[in-house]
Amino acid sequence: MYVAVKGGEAAILATHDLVAEARRGDPAVPEISVAQIREQQALACARVMNEGSLYDQDLAALALKQSQGDVIEAAFLMRAYRTTLPRFGSSEPLDTATMAIRRRVSATYKDLPGGQVLGPTYDYTHRLFDFALMDEGGEAPPRKAPAPLDATMPRVPDILGAEGLMEAEEPPEGDPRPFDLTRDPVSFPADRDVRLQSMARGDEGFLLGLGYSVQRGFGGTHPFVGEVRVGEVAVEFVPEELGFAVDLGDVTLTECQMVNQFQGSKDVPPQFTRGYGLVFGHSERKAMSMSLVDRALKARDFGEATNYPAQQDEFVLYHADNVEAAGFVEHLKLPHYVDFQGELELIRRIRREREERLAQEQEAMPEAAE
Repeated sequence: MYVAVKGGEAAILATHDLVAEARRGDPAVPEISVAQIREQQALACARVMNEGSLYDQDLAALALKQSQGDVIEAAFLMRAYRTTLPRFGSSEPLDTATMAIRRRVSATYKDLPGGQVLGPTYDYTHRLFDFALMDEGGEAPPRKAPAPLDATMPRVPDILGAEGLMEAEEPPEGDPRPFDLTRDPVSFPADRDVRLQSMARGDEGFLLGLGYSVQRGFGGTHPFVGEVRVGEVAVEFVPEELGFAVDLGDVTLTECQMVNQFQGSKDVPPQFTRGYGLVFGHSERKAMSMSLVDRALKARDFGEATNYPAQQDEFVLYHADNVEAAGFVEHLKLPHYVDFQGELELIRRIRREREERLAQEQEAMPEAAE
């Protein structure tokens, strides 16, 4: 039982104890472990890794436990920890064409070269409660050996590109090092590498809303899901002392390539254009939303009008960061006593002046009537 505590530091320390008590909940209920969160709440961990801009499943699970499941607070914890880590260099570009596929679907080809791989998804489940999941003593279902997959699974944009029907993507002249928005300030208009970085760690709900908006007429995008693929990709790093690539391990990624129409121009024949999304973990909704907004932000490159929020990089990039947005909104809880007293005095003065003016007008009315 707690009593009121006066004084800034003592009160703050008391809130730490209250948070720990609230986080633990009823002591009669077994405490949830980090391993349980990592293994059984993998989709939530993926979102924390994306918005926290750090791939570490254990830390993502710990962040969710520490924050009582508050995803934005968990992402904040991940970013704060990330700033303490030494940086040895940059990995080699990931080759998603060599991904060890767990799930791969396309809305453009029924008979997709390499086949459709449904994998683990809620797309085909009934949205009904499974009350059997409340039985905590139940045994885990046996793990099934994965069915053998085709060795070759070409990406859909590559198939279209072979016919010259897909917008070609070439690195900028000289293939410069990508911009790092964690180290350098962003300027506008922002290049695509900056936009993709920002969206990769942006708020999933915000990007989902923007992606939805462009399909409802606020952007004029009518896309097809060229391909969504989920799986593991090797990360390689070239140490200076060795001079050749070393395999650091695998990361789970979700990649989405969205196919959009483009009517062509005087210099460019009619072809499909692409929107791209690449995120940590199994996170299809985030990758798809990202790819929709990526294509919307390329409007200026194709000479299209930029009339809507999703087409304006400054709007998207400044507002997609939920850690920054949460900080700006929640800072309103901090003391603003002096500011408020100033506003209060201003309102009182305006009311006094208004009342005096009304009184003068009322006094003048009988004289005007005479």
